[in-house]
Amino acid sequence: MTHFGGRRIAARGVKVYAPAFDVTPASLVSAIITERGIVRPPFTQSLAGVLRPLSATGGGLP
Repeated sequence: MTHFGGRRIAARGVKVYAPAFDVTPASLVSAIITERGIVRPPFTQSLAGVLRPLSATGGGLP
């Protein structure tokens, strides 16, 4: 980023390469690594199991 809110935040002449994101096909994802552990397919069930303790305590995700 060289600008934010219409204002320059980096020195003039700075060259930046900042791709927004990388899209990986779902078929190539074999696991998702989180701070709560490694989640493996089927992701719908396994992610729900990882997130359930957070929502039960009122912390983390809404």
